[in-house]
Amino acid sequence: MASSNLHHHEDTLILPPIPSSDDVKSDPAVWDVIIVGGGVAGSALAYAQAKDGRRVLLIERDLTQPDRIVGELLQPGGYLMLKRLGLEHCVEGIDAVKVYGYALFKNGSHTTIHYPVEGYSDDVAGRSFHHGRFIQKLRQAAASCPSVTVRQGLVKRLINDKGEEWQEGQVVTGVVYRHTPAGPDAQPVERTARAHLSIVCDGMYSNLRKHLSAPKIVHPSFFVGLLLKNCILPVANHGHVVLAKPSPILFYPISPTHVRCLVDVPGERLPSDLPAYLRATVVPQLPPALVEPFLEALERPDLIRSMQNKLMPANPLHQPGALLLGDAFNMRHPLTGGGMTVALSDCALLVDMLRPIPSLSDALETAARTADFYTKRKPLSATINTLANALYKVFKFTGEPAHEEMRQACFDYLSQGGDSAQGPISLLSGLNPKPNVLVKHFFSVALFGVGRLLFPRPSVRGLWMAIMLLVVACRIIAPIIWAEGPRAVFLPQFAPKPVFSAAPGGGVKRSTSLGVLASS
Repeated sequence: MASSNLHHHEDTLILPPIPSSDDVKSDPAVWDVIIVGGGVAGSALAYAQAKDGRRVLLIERDLTQPDRIVGELLQPGGYLMLKRLGLEHCVEGIDAVKVYGYALFKNGSHTTIHYPVEGYSDDVAGRSFHHGRFIQKLRQAAASCPSVTVRQGLVKRLINDKGEEWQEGQVVTGVVYRHTPAGPDAQPVERTARAHLSIVCDGMYSNLRKHLSAPKIVHPSFFVGLLLKNCILPVANHGHVVLAKPSPILFYPISPTHVRCLVDVPGERLPSDLPAYLRATVVPQLPPALVEPFLEALERPDLIRSMQNKLMPANPLHQPGALLLGDAFNMRHPLTGGGMTVALSDCALLVDMLRPIPSLSDALETAARTADFYTKRKPLSATINTLANALYKVFKFTGEPAHEEMRQACFDYLSQGGDSAQGPISLLSGLNPKPNVLVKHFFSVALFGVGRLLFPRPSVRGLWMAIMLLVVACRIIAPIIWAEGPRAVFLPQFAPKPVFSAAPGGGVKRSTSLGVLASS
């Protein structure tokens, strides 16, 4: 049930707006933490830092309820991270639906895989919801903390200790942001806010990431989103994946009466006539129960939404006084819905690393303590990233015979049940995000496909196809793990950590040897 302070507008439940504080007179001279961006990572981190006694300024460019077609499925592992941060109440009162696993469909066959939640409390499951409702609940939680100030503004740049635009090699001491005070005649003003630590979480379209990372962004496809009303899914309370051509189609409930459909369209451009493309390409491949609701959704072409998918491995530049989180820092294909799990896990890890520091006022000391944040996060984040990107490449249809063997082998391997299903779904759910388990099951799929090609009697064609299937498997996963960093993924304790030492004039410079940061 939606709570009484919610209302509906065009079938979308709208939460009360988050008030933006215009009272800069009460601002401290230096905040403990400035957080740029009030999305999943930013809002959760603001709440957690406030609970640890920090004064926090949360700056978000638009505090109205977002309306996006992704970020609508929180895996069980992400829900556990939400609980760890004390924010599990944010999935209540927003018509969220519990999700217990996945149903996979391919060429008329289907299989169901359940999340391995045995041994957890009854509330542990996936959650699906309208993205904007969840974000507003997170923002409300942050704004409810007396030591958090939420302000609507657009952060323009980072600054150094002289209040000038920050340059690499200097300590980040705050931000300059454009703020429009309340009132009919109010004019935008530029304000400066200083902080001991500035954390950038300004999303996939971040304009600050280039200062704190060396981003390499790839655009493999688009998601085209439709909203299906009063649609009964073949398997209740499950996500649905159709292994279609040319790439997967997703369905999952985001409220008791709404089902989100996401159609993956490969390439860097969308078809000029999108409804015609969806009718011709998607409809013939859908399970019969979903055809009519899908066609009804197509009757409202004005409600068809699209978003370009982005892949970006984490490649941070660890600058004293600043950190990078969320989609501004690291993105993977949204096929598996792992983005919020990674973001919330990063927040929980960072909170644990900052908690023992009584004061963040020494930026170099804080940076020394957080230098291994980027390697400690790797086993979980790299597992979820690699799974998402590899699974997308496996599920996408290429027309190559060996690739189709791998695609079919994956479906049949999961259909076996037992560890063949529970192992992969434990990775996807974020409940067991271990890189060695990922590699084990990925190559188990490949060897399963090889076995079918060679038994009961091997043939020349079967042997050749088996070799090519292994080549396809290596070609898929090797570049992804290489981009993540093999040493950081499998042996994070031996991965190099970013190190700085003091530079003349109060700045910092990067050191080539391992050590700690020293103030000038």
